[in-house]
Amino acid sequence: MSDKVPVSILIPIKNEASNLPRCFRSVAWADEIFVVDSKSTDGSIKMSEEAGAKVVQFDFNGTWPKKKNWALENLPFKHSWVFILDADEEMTPDAEEEFRRICSDPNPTTVGYWINRRFFFMGKWLKHAYYPNWNLRLFLHKLGRYEKLTSVETASGDNEVHEHVVVNGTVGHLKTEMNHYAFPDIGVFVEKHNRYSNWEARVALDSHLHASESSLQSKEVGLRRKLKALSHKLPFRPTLRFLYVYLYQKGFLDGAEGYYFAKLHGFYEFLCVAKTVELKKAAKSGSKP
Repeated sequence: MSDKVPVSILIPIKNEASNLPRCFRSVAWADEIFVVDSKSTDGSIKMSEEAGAKVVQFDFNGTWPKKKNWALENLPFKHSWVFILDADEEMTPDAEEEFRRICSDPNPTTVGYWINRRFFFMGKWLKHAYYPNWNLRLFLHKLGRYEKLTSVETASGDNEVHEHVVVNGTVGHLKTEMNHYAFPDIGVFVEKHNRYSNWEARVALDSHLHASESSLQSKEVGLRRKLKALSHKLPFRPTLRFLYVYLYQKGFLDGAEGYYFAKLHGFYEFLCVAKTVELKKAAKSGSKP
């Protein structure tokens, strides 16, 4: 058996027993796995320990830091390289060789890597809608932290939502990709995006989104955020979001699944708009929504 890859995997969880076996199998080659838990009650803790992961509990104070940044600041990582993997994500078999090459380099000139991921939705891999979807996940942990877009309470849970990692140094792109099983059914999509829209509305109200796109070290992701900030000034945002996913991203080539995916994102945008209006009215009246 070959030696383990010298990388620390960070997996934030809360009640992820249905996803963890697949997730753990995909990174069995990693030398260290940390699971940062939020008091799971579904057997996730035992499952993680049996897989050889180190389980740490996170107690959220309601605002900042959230789970991943807290972990980056406080966990005693064995290795310089850390890779952040959500429980509903899966690494493909070619990841081990690429990670081994990068993490074994004693003098790296590139200190962070973006990785692309594809979404499994309604029984089908989407090849156009939300693809590519880049996230900076592999980096020297001393040099990278998640951006702080707001310090207000966002009512979105204790984990980062749409924040990205910013590293102090040169970044690149991995050849390997991730599989993302984020939405096993429509109900999960609705539940997650109800929370995400809380975050979107509060960040929009706090007016920090527009100033952030230049710090992301990825032209594509920075442009996406710039377009999002611009859309906040435009009418018919739910329709524009639908057209962005369905036409601009060519979601129509994904068939019926691409249509439903785009339509649900239009609904998500409607929630963001409605909740932002609600927050603004509450702020003016001095009440709390």
